Amino acid sequence: MSTRLDEYEALSHIAGIAFKTGPPRHTGVELEWLVRDSGDPTATVPIERLESALAPLAPLAELPHGGRITLEPGGQVELSSRPETSPVRCLRETGADLALLREALADAGLEVAGYGLEPYRTPGRVLDQPRYGAMEAYFDRNGPWGRMMMRATASIQVNVDAGDDSDEATGYRFRWALLHRLGPVLIAAFANSPLWQGRPTGWLSSRQAVWAHMDPGRTRPPVPDGDPRTAWARYALDAGVLCLRRPAPAPWTAPPELSLRSWLRGAPTGPPPTLGDAEYHLTTLFPPIRPRGWLELRMIDAQQDDDWTVPALLVTALLDDPDTARAAHRATEPLTGGADVPPWTVWLRAARDGLADPALLACARDCFALAGAALERTGTPPDLQQALARFARRYTDRGRCPADDRLEALRTGPVPDLTEGVSR
Repeated sequence: MSTRLDEYEALSHIAGIAFKTGPPRHTGVELEWLVRDSGDPTATVPIERLESALAPLAPLAELPHGGRITLEPGGQVELSSRPETSPVRCLRETGADLALLREALADAGLEVAGYGLEPYRTPGRVLDQPRYGAMEAYFDRNGPWGRMMMRATASIQVNVDAGDDSDEATGYRFRWALLHRLGPVLIAAFANSPLWQGRPTGWLSSRQAVWAHMDPGRTRPPVPDGDPRTAWARYALDAGVLCLRRPAPAPWTAPPELSLRSWLRGAPTGPPPTLGDAEYHLTTLFPPIRPRGWLELRMIDAQQDDDWTVPALLVTALLDDPDTARAAHRATEPLTGGADVPPWTVWLRAARDGLADPALLACARDCFALAGAALERTGTPPDLQQALARFARRYTDRGRCPADDRLEALRTGPVPDLTEGVSR
């Protein structure tokens, strides 16, 4: 799009496209994986080796069950599902496509590793694109955190419909608030990144600590302000412009202190922004829950083996049934301090302490119990019910998360401080 726009038009457009309303039906997942050598997890995997391993899948625009494979800047592999009208179908089809990905990598002596942050290596950037060069230049102004995020993190992203226009549990306002209440619970229950460069960081989700150190205007939740559409549009306009798209070979680096709002108001950066520029700017915002017509949950660390199914089951079970959704809303009330959503300090506690935090532990246990009952009531296949129950028995019921396994398997070493500089 090349239509020039003003500030009011930008606000209206962003608010209008962020939450596409209708009966919530769809589920999707995006699985990021670190890739490592099967024989030596500390070895560097050259991009040429990874691309060669994926070459047999490259002719497929879509994998047989609708998934798409892309590469992230540090060589992480992402498998994105298509949206499905059944969570079970989404998980089944994604699992089948994942099996093909794992097989292709295994033939090359590689494997996917389910950690939220690369625990051993310091990966370089393997993708040379103007967007990523501009991202590094932008984030480098505030330390190494942006490079760590781009090159060394991996997550499970669960995508769900925004909801309808009602004030009921199926409405987008209720679902937006509920997902922000669940966000810290999901961080704590699935924390799986306690290491960096082979040493404990002091955080159970170091991936989330990395996000906390980065640009708060694009990585924290929007401040509640009435209707979430309005809050999101204001958040987007106030966020810094990360890159300016320019014809090759010009770099896309944006000047410091440029927000979309100031650009719309005439900041001297060249041509004024168009509708296309505003929409591209939205793709550079990374809050824990991002509205893109649907809602993307971006706060969950990658998980080992097939435990990636568990957060997707938990989220959809708590959202899809209105009675369960209202019960989950009540169960997470202790995290909010009487507000609609938890304060930022609760998100930080979840990342640092996981389920060692008593309030988060109580909420997580309640949410897993509610989800388990919902899965049984709706006739979810037994193997998926068992996956959720097995995870709860191993971790949540015992006040543990996967990061605790990583720490127990590690010899004690020096602890770098990731707390300094994080606003509480």
